[in-house]
Amino acid sequence: MDAKLKEIIWQQYSAALDTLENAIATCPDELWGNRAKQPEFWYMAYHTLFFLDFYFSDSEEKFAPPAPFKLSELDPAGILPDRIYKKEELLTYLAYGSNKCRDYIKSLTDESNSKPSVMRPAVTETELLLYTMRHVQHHAAQLNLILRQETNSAPGWVSRAKAIKNEE
Repeated sequence: MDAKLKEIIWQQYSAALDTLENAIATCPDELWGNRAKQPEFWYMAYHTLFFLDFYFSDSEEKFAPPAPFKLSELDPAGILPDRIYKKEELLTYLAYGSNKCRDYIKSLTDESNSKPSVMRPAVTETELLLYTMRHVQHHAAQLNLILRQETNSAPGWVSRAKAIKNEE
């Protein structure tokens, strides 16, 4: 895959991740861990980051999120994590997922457009990349809506990555 195209994809993917980061960073403490609000802000952010990490992994069998996160998100019963994760923990997880995403984009080849994804064999590696970006955007938008409804404020639109990240 063309290096310029990979950079364009990264710029837009990183903008989606920056949008998520802005929502997490600006969430007030009283909303962050409020279990009475549904969906729970912290949990939606965690769910998004978990699947960012998961889909860019080598295999489901080998997948293990970094500590302190667990595999509860894969439980079909929908079991929530055993505690509310701190904002700082999720921002660290976001940086981890961002690096993993960047590496995934760098690894794309022309064959990635037709090669089935290891994590979702019904789609190609390239389609999984776009699928996952849509997932990030979807939940970042939900988080911004929650912020707007609860605080009458939300971060603005991110058109491109805030800064070039993860460059070699």
